[in-house]
Amino acid sequence: MYYSDDIIEEIRMRNDIVDVVSGYVRLQKKGSTYFGLCPFHNEKSPSFSVSPGKQMYYCFGCGAGGNVFTFLMEYENMSFPEALRHLGERAGVELPKEEEQNLQARKEADLKSILLEIHKEAAMYFYHQLKNTKDLAGWEYLTGKRHLTPQTIIKFGLGYAGKNSTRLYQYLKQKGYTDAQLKESGLVVIEEKGAHDRFWNRVIFPIMDIRSRVIGFGGRVMGEGEPKYLNSPETKIFDKSRNLYGIHLARNSRRQNIIICEGYLDVIALHQAGFDNAVASLGTAFTSGQASLIKRYTNEVLLSYDSDGAGTKAALRAIPIIKEAGLSAKVINMSPYKDPDEFIKNLGAEMFQERIEQAKNSFLFEVEVKYKEFQMDDPEQKTIFYNEIAKMLLGFPEELERNNYLEAVCREYQIPMESLRNLVNRYAYQGAEIPAKQKVREQAGKKLGRKDGIRQSQRLLLTWLIEDTSLFQVLEGIIGPKDFTEELYQKAAELLFEQYRKDGKVNPARIISYFETEEEQREAAALFNTSIRREMTQKEKERALNETVKKVKAYWCEYAGGKTTELKELMEISKIKRSLDNLHISLD
Repeated sequence: MYYSDDIIEEIRMRNDIVDVVSGYVRLQKKGSTYFGLCPFHNEKSPSFSVSPGKQMYYCFGCGAGGNVFTFLMEYENMSFPEALRHLGERAGVELPKEEEQNLQARKEADLKSILLEIHKEAAMYFYHQLKNTKDLAGWEYLTGKRHLTPQTIIKFGLGYAGKNSTRLYQYLKQKGYTDAQLKESGLVVIEEKGAHDRFWNRVIFPIMDIRSRVIGFGGRVMGEGEPKYLNSPETKIFDKSRNLYGIHLARNSRRQNIIICEGYLDVIALHQAGFDNAVASLGTAFTSGQASLIKRYTNEVLLSYDSDGAGTKAALRAIPIIKEAGLSAKVINMSPYKDPDEFIKNLGAEMFQERIEQAKNSFLFEVEVKYKEFQMDDPEQKTIFYNEIAKMLLGFPEELERNNYLEAVCREYQIPMESLRNLVNRYAYQGAEIPAKQKVREQAGKKLGRKDGIRQSQRLLLTWLIEDTSLFQVLEGIIGPKDFTEELYQKAAELLFEQYRKDGKVNPARIISYFETEEEQREAAALFNTSIRREMTQKEKERALNETVKKVKAYWCEYAGGKTTELKELMEISKIKRSLDNLHISLD
């Protein structure tokens, strides 16, 4: 169903966010804001804020944020129409019949809804095939060979696709879905010679998003066959680079970290053993999108990739990505077994917990891998190893951090500390080339650091504007929506400035509803909830505002200058940049 902005806003305004959230979270008032323990991640000190003035919630710990609609969508796993209907009933607002909306947007939303329905139907079909058919191959594999309990099978919604390669297609056709829709789902392959199921003769692993909606499947072939594991293709609802298997369960774990595995069965075995914080990448190398997803729920990652050469290489590739996302990483040693599934079966959960407690710091893991490349009884090889480690240590720009790692390496490999320190210093003086992997990481960190600083300034400015609307007049002619260079920031700024221009006031909670995805809604909420020092004097606030405005405007000049070659435009940008030297914004 599709509804006008006016009816959506009426329902939002009639549902005070403090009243709604109080039904789920115990809140205590501090000043003008309410605080409680975040329902979206495990914490001991309240960092979850609810602002009656902004009609928004925001967690300063995990970044969850939005308005009353997004709270229900995230907490109750509701779709937007479901949240709208629920809040409409709560407020006594009768929803009108379906209204017209942009045709293309409607088609897009319709298609996503249909694909989610198809995947839900397919998941139920596969589960029924596992439990209620005479073909016991899947059930025997999961319960016999893999030792999974019926409870675990239900928890993960596991299923089975039999040897008939058109049965799912026929089932979904009977449900009324068209060939075009089934092709879009990726569950059916439609060719000139006919249609057939993508998954057959396989145990099925439903892949769910953080809202527990089935968005894809993985399948493990029964017996011999290639490929051994098969995943859904990417679709309108499934982007494997931004999802993780098991994240819908791990996000609610009370453990303080997340374990990353390679395979479905590793995740399932760990959950069955009590490690409900395990996830796996989806048949792809670990990505920055997956790291960003994990960062919502924890600051520490434990890698439990296979202990063979391929697993080691995968861990080495993942470590810099994890660090660039601002997460710390440790590596679990699973030898003499290949993976968590084998380890748990042979040594049990208690021993795996011991391995977690002994997990190796990611840098020391990289050193250990490097150590194994050399014959340490050969003086020449030993010297080369010491030199390689010295270069790796140059990757730490902070002296204190570098010294801490230097001491740890010397202690573990019996290297004379002063000798290694002198070697590091000599390479530093010579301008030695940092190993490529660390150099890329360092450069990316610097670039990311500067860009993060600009984003922080832009977020701070937007938060100031909603908390003190008099700044719109103060900054008129100096700052406008175009100065916010991030696409999402600019859209939010355009809506905010338009609200003030029309009504003389702002409504940040309404702006959240203009963004479709949960990721965008979170980011938009963060724009209006940047921490501001409350005890600033008028003079301090004026100085901070001038610094922020100049930083935002200077970056816009650099950004705009890089996007044009027109002389007139370049001269105008240069003029604006020069004027910043004499700019002073007064709050008197």
